[in-house]
Amino acid sequence: MIKDEINILIGGPQGAGLETSMQLLANSFAKRGYGVVSDREYHSNIKGRHSYITLRASATSLPKALRATVQIIGAMDPETVFTHFDELEEGGYLIYDSSQADKSVHAIPSMPPQAKKRIIERFEEVGVEGTLSSLITYLTTNRRVVAVELDFPRILASLSTRFPLIAEQASRYVSSILFGAVAGLVDIDDDCVRWCIKSRFTGREKVVEQNLYLVKDVSNLTKATHGVPYKLKPSRNHQQAFILGKGNDIVAMGKILGGLRYQSYYPITPAADESFFLEAHDRLHIEGENGGILVLQTEDELAAITSAIGAALTGTRSATATSGPGFSLMVEGLGWAGINEVPVVITYYQRSGPSTGQATRGSQADLLSVLFASHGEFPRLVIASGDHEEAFNDAVDAFNLAERYQVPVIHLLDKFLANSIVTMPLPDLSRVRIERGELIENPGEGYKRFDLTKTVSPRARLGSNAVIGYTGSEHDEWGRSSEDPVNRRAMTEKRMKKLELADSEIPAERRAVYYGPDEADVLLVGWGYVKMVAVEALTELNKAGYTGSYLHLKMFSPFPSRYVASIMNRFPPDRVITLEYNYQAQAAMAVKLYSGKEVTRSIVKYTGRPMYLNEVVEAVKTMLETDVRRVVLNRGP
Repeated sequence: MIKDEINILIGGPQGAGLETSMQLLANSFAKRGYGVVSDREYHSNIKGRHSYITLRASATSLPKALRATVQIIGAMDPETVFTHFDELEEGGYLIYDSSQADKSVHAIPSMPPQAKKRIIERFEEVGVEGTLSSLITYLTTNRRVVAVELDFPRILASLSTRFPLIAEQASRYVSSILFGAVAGLVDIDDDCVRWCIKSRFTGREKVVEQNLYLVKDVSNLTKATHGVPYKLKPSRNHQQAFILGKGNDIVAMGKILGGLRYQSYYPITPAADESFFLEAHDRLHIEGENGGILVLQTEDELAAITSAIGAALTGTRSATATSGPGFSLMVEGLGWAGINEVPVVITYYQRSGPSTGQATRGSQADLLSVLFASHGEFPRLVIASGDHEEAFNDAVDAFNLAERYQVPVIHLLDKFLANSIVTMPLPDLSRVRIERGELIENPGEGYKRFDLTKTVSPRARLGSNAVIGYTGSEHDEWGRSSEDPVNRRAMTEKRMKKLELADSEIPAERRAVYYGPDEADVLLVGWGYVKMVAVEALTELNKAGYTGSYLHLKMFSPFPSRYVASIMNRFPPDRVITLEYNYQAQAAMAVKLYSGKEVTRSIVKYTGRPMYLNEVVEAVKTMLETDVRRVVLNRGP
């Protein structure tokens, strides 16, 4: 069966090698020129609880969004089959461990009680007794699913015979069994498999040899039994160079190219991987000279932001990376940076809250918190990235804007972008610019760090020949504490006018981007990772007979009020729909606050799972065809 795209889900217990499976599959498709998007959903425990990856590969495009149904499921354990069987399309292929056929859903201790209850109720609806074998019978009989039966223990025993391994080591190769089975079903050639495995296990020749043997053995076995049911068309994506990367890594790359030289962090999901990447690439060789990035793991988040502030005061391009609970602790430091006009960058990966919330799940519920974080009034720039390409460029721009206006910049991302892998065009490095703003080396006598005659004062480094005062209290032009009312008014207005200046200088089209025709049946309004599904939804809506457009909000402070209002004025109010990962539709609230335009219809999702293309398209169609004002999405276990 020749196809334009393939959708795959692989699931198993946390800590069993799912991320390796995702990397191998993504690399194998990307190596052959296919567009890839893949997301990993996982529990916040080290080992045992159910996790899964979803991957979409396309021969005709660079896909952004995932689909809710798949053609192939690869199951490391029975829990994966029980959890995801309804996501397998009719006639799809199910790879599973036949030695676990007698396993009952009642006997899985790792499954949350609520999920188990729903699955049992679903089994009762369709007449499944509760064992894996009874579910397989139902799927093969009623949905024409093809069961790819593999005896995992036998396959691992064969591996152990050829390469003597202790049992614990052999169990680590289950992910390669699934990779081999998928490779057979979609015809991933041996050369590509070899390249992917060597790339994944660089320098570990024995591991490479073992995995190559296992993957080839399982691939041949699968082909011999089932042929090649899914084969992608030759790729059309060879016109330009691409990079395959995870969101955290792409942001880190952007920071490096943007001149980052100090990064602080306290480990927190999903932000920590960015700092780990920086630690692995902290040695730089630039124009014949060696340099580096100092990456410091601090004792807590307050120390992380204050150390980044201290580094920024020396003229170093500095940042810290965190998530919701960590940002909550950083707010006091944010206010200090605000009153002292410190150009520090906070890279903020949103996850489900409040408090610990769902530590490994995604969200967009921190927008209003970020816009008004800390007490008092001071300017901050807030940038929100919608995809990996934007995230790279925004990571560079965040430093430029921070130093240009001498304000803290908050770069908003989310878990979905952080943990997803995509193919994206190779960034045009010739467009990367370092703009340092009013930075002076020798200010001389009489230097005023907070010169009231300028909206953005010349900035001297700590350690220069200037005497500079910094305090958390209100201060005068030299940085000395002052409670004088005339000075207070002047300093407040000086700081706040930076937002007016930024609003006048940063093009509105950079702060909000319109996708689609000038006239359309519906305008979707969203921000952040919503862009990934919204832009693709326009194509699907067009196929269904509707014309759609999307207004992507990229900068919330300063907000492009007039431009956003001008776009929304083209559409009747009931044809404007906000699309967000939060309960309150916070971006719509921000639109009303800053532009006066009210969005009264919303599609929201706050389960912590990604929006799927299918469910978004169906929700938009429902709103276009009915008077429904709000749709809450629920797909994803």
